[in-house]
Amino acid sequence: MSLLAKLIVRKNMPELPEVETIRKGLEKSILNKKIVQIEIAKKSPVKGNAEKFVSEIKGKKFVRIERLGKLLVFSLSAKKYLLVHLKMTGQLIYAAGKKVVAGGPPHQKFWCGGGHNLPVINPDTLPTAYTRAAFVFSDDSKLYFNDMRRFGYLRLAGEAEKNKVERAYGIEPFSKKFNLAEFKRILAGREKSLLKAALLDQALIAGIGNIYADEICFSAGVLPGRPAASLTEKEKAALFRAIKSVLRQALKYGGTTFRNYANARGQKGKFTEFLKVYGRQGMKCLRCKKGIIQKRKIAGRGTSFCGNCQK
Repeated sequence: MSLLAKLIVRKNMPELPEVETIRKGLEKSILNKKIVQIEIAKKSPVKGNAEKFVSEIKGKKFVRIERLGKLLVFSLSAKKYLLVHLKMTGQLIYAAGKKVVAGGPPHQKFWCGGGHNLPVINPDTLPTAYTRAAFVFSDDSKLYFNDMRRFGYLRLAGEAEKNKVERAYGIEPFSKKFNLAEFKRILAGREKSLLKAALLDQALIAGIGNIYADEICFSAGVLPGRPAASLTEKEKAALFRAIKSVLRQALKYGGTTFRNYANARGQKGKFTEFLKVYGRQGMKCLRCKKGIIQKRKIAGRGTSFCGNCQK
């Protein structure tokens, strides 16, 4: 493992690139398979009545998987929706015989061997001590929901409730509606806020978390602690481009490696090697070669930046 990867082994919630990578991986494995059984642990991860949850999902199929920011939405074959939030340590693990497809943190209880680039999951260890729910399909394959710290959740929603949840999220960064004019409108509504706070607000832009907010600000050459009202037109345009480019590159490389995440093929995200400021505090800036990456608390979150080339 590289020095940078070791520095990033800390508590982090999967952000848009990680959750989207998990979505794509599971989409290839579980769609249109009949759910014949659902097993829920005593300490249930289900929000609401667990018995009703089981009765309404059993016999159905997942027909589509979408993502709302960091939330996964599994569409069932009856206008019902399973909402899954992984939070800090949640995992979704699909097992079919000796084949295992996983998304989430590599808990030591079931990861074994394989090296840091391609950890191997031992199917014989499933379910684990951290398994909170299991969906059994008609072909005897299973989808496990594991969560060591029990912050994640499963929630069954109808059409109206799902739409209400959807409205609580801001615009998706990859949406066609997310253009420079829309980004400027969003910032105009948060002029009294710090830039970092605006980027992290899921009600404004869905899916950006701490890692990518820092990387976006660095890419645009703007300090994350600046008031949104102080941004020039040129800086707003640079930030908009950075949101697109940083997230697109992170998605290309399967997200960022940290303790809480491995992608849907059981691999750690490779974007770690492209991080410019996050996790690099005390190191020389890779762009200006003069500044030292600093870390301070901004908008309630540890924030990394270069005080020399970010203005």
